[in-house]
Amino acid sequence: MSNARLQLVSNHTHLSVVTETWPPEINGVAHSISRMVAGLRTRGGYHIQLVRPRQTAHEKPQREALFQEHLVNGLTLPFYKEVRLGFPQYHALKRLWKKQRPDIVQIVTEGPLGYSAMKAAKKLGIPVISDFHTNFDQYSRYYRLSGFFNLAKRYLRHVHNQTLVTLVPTRELQQQLSANGYTKLGILDRGIDVERFNPQRRSDTLRTQLGIRPEQLLVTLVSRMSPEKNLDLAFSAFRAIQQHLPDARFLLVGDGPERKRLQDMHPDCLFVGMQTGTALAEHYASGDLFLYPSTSETFGNVVLEAMASGLPVVTFDYAAAHEHLRSGINGMGIPLDDTAAFIEASIALALDPNLRRTQGQAAYQTALGLSWEKVVERLHHTIQTVLREVHHEHEALAST
Repeated sequence: MSNARLQLVSNHTHLSVVTETWPPEINGVAHSISRMVAGLRTRGGYHIQLVRPRQTAHEKPQREALFQEHLVNGLTLPFYKEVRLGFPQYHALKRLWKKQRPDIVQIVTEGPLGYSAMKAAKKLGIPVISDFHTNFDQYSRYYRLSGFFNLAKRYLRHVHNQTLVTLVPTRELQQQLSANGYTKLGILDRGIDVERFNPQRRSDTLRTQLGIRPEQLLVTLVSRMSPEKNLDLAFSAFRAIQQHLPDARFLLVGDGPERKRLQDMHPDCLFVGMQTGTALAEHYASGDLFLYPSTSETFGNVVLEAMASGLPVVTFDYAAAHEHLRSGINGMGIPLDDTAAFIEASIALALDPNLRRTQGQAAYQTALGLSWEKVVERLHHTIQTVLREVHHEHEALAST
């Protein structure tokens, strides 16, 4: 590398991002952190090192002047193939960071890789910040592992309280975690790509391929199909809609351990599997009503994606919905766990095309104000604030 290039790199903030999930894996965490990393790279001023598990045996790390990947070994959970963990890398990361010392480390996931990275960074005196992405309080309702989840909650609190700030996506979650003993919490919300997700993606061709007539109601849901997503409630709401509109159809986008059971129970519904990119955007915008019954989100990116696509959303009033949905105006926010109200709101929207149209238009307008650029600027501000505070602390100690 030339002296000029070395000088260029040295003028940047060296950020090491540690995550156990990354695209093409499809989940909210992978999507969010990849958008933030891409945003920081576009913004400039950062030299980013990405530490993550390799996704194939022969995957090669990406290497550029201001972006390098460090790939480690990992595993997929046998009972939940959508979840991937990285093996602990304490000694390997200590060696790496002694040679290429980052200014700050961001721990995105709290698995074995994330925990070992936190310990290695603290051993070397490198500032650490973290993200919170997993709502174990709600997960424990759907998996008969309450003892495990109680242990996991204590573990997560232990991990996050050792970092200088834990970034959460909503004020609501910040209050919940603070009440449960978390300290040093900051808010970093989520954005939405309105160039990808917007009402103009509605496709008459796709609706025809799905067997949907122009005037026929198409109810949609995009989700990982797993127990904690509470999908049976969405089917209950749809069947209630069908009692009033017998020719309504239900489109489900996504995959997961629950798909076979649900597909066997509801063979008349449209299961199209995982969709990405433009195809995903078209599946959203080609629907007429979006139902999202999950009670286990820390945020819920699909709510924003549906809103950006111009759909009225029926969902519970927490996480992303609590932050951005105004019930009766740009969607329907239902008190958490009020299943009867969820079904009633679904029926009301299904039977009122004008209400669906006005709420969908308002939802799209809300999404227009939620850019990823603003989120990236807030992340940048957080990183620089932490670095300034650490620098001032070091100066104060040196002067005593």
